Amino acid sequence: MQELITLQTKGQGLYEFTDRARAFVAAAQASGPGLLTVFVRHTSCSLLVQENADPDVRRDLNAFFRRLVPPADDPSMGFIVHRSEGVDDMPAHIKAALTAVSLSIPVATGRLLLGTWQGLYLFEHRDRPHSREIVLHLAS
Repeated sequence: MQELITLQTKGQGLYEFTDRARAFVAAAQASGPGLLTVFVRHTSCSLLVQENADPDVRRDLNAFFRRLVPPADDPSMGFIVHRSEGVDDMPAHIKAALTAVSLSIPVATGRLLLGTWQGLYLFEHRDRPHSREIVLHLAS
C-alpha cells in the first residue's frame, strides 16, 4: 500500500505529520508486523523522528541548524558556489545531506511502533513556503 501526502510549509521549521502516517497505517488494516517507509521527494528538506511533547525541542533544533549551516551570504559560507536559487538554497541542500530523506518505522497490529514522545516531522530548510511531497509505503 502506498500514498503520496503533501505538506504546505511556511518557511524553515519542523512540520509534524504523525497523525497522517498513523491514519494511513490504520486504513491499510494490516494486522501483522510490517514496515512503513517514509520518503520525501525533495533535496532541500528532510525527515526526522523527533520529540513531539515539548515545542522547545523544535525551536532548539532550528536554532542549532541555522548556526551549524548559516545562509550563503554569511562570511563563513564564502566557499559556496551554488547561489542561483537564493542564499538559503545551498545551505538547505547541506542540511538535507546531514539529515535523512527516508525513514523506516516498524508497524504491528495496525499501528506505528513509535515511542511515547516520538513524532514524524518534515524538516523544511528553505525560507519561503513550499509544497512538499512525502511518499508513505507500507510493506507487511
